[in-house]
Amino acid sequence: MEYITNSPEETEALGAALGRILQPGTVIAYTGDLGAGKTAFTRGIARGLGIGEIVTSPTYTIVNEYLGGRLPLFHFDMYRLRSSEDLWDIGWEDYLERGGICAVEWSENITDALEEPLFICIEKLSENSRKITLKGGNFHAFSL
Repeated sequence: MEYITNSPEETEALGAALGRILQPGTVIAYTGDLGAGKTAFTRGIARGLGIGEIVTSPTYTIVNEYLGGRLPLFHFDMYRLRSSEDLWDIGWEDYLERGGICAVEWSENITDALEEPLFICIEKLSENSRKITLKGGNFHAFSL
């Protein structure tokens, strides 16, 4: 499924629409260049889950946890991981067992460790426009 957004607000709104239908245990595998909008999309997912906290990039912490919604959201940045072997050092299995949503930026660094993720590719078309492609996982098409 492909979607075009024309502002950061539209990107977040698309994420919120997805967040409202995500099921426990969903793993989201993001791909996209730096500044493409992965964190903006995750902010939307958090809103769709009913999370009121401010969502920020987990670049320096590896994972940010948001627990105040209908499901917990675990927002990962795998940029600094060398391989999927490093996942076990950060407690990946524990996060999966908690039944929340695992949103993984730079998922290409650990793809071999992800089982049936929802792949979300965000491509920058212009300063504000994005092409967002969703495939795999267990989701149904949705609209804004």
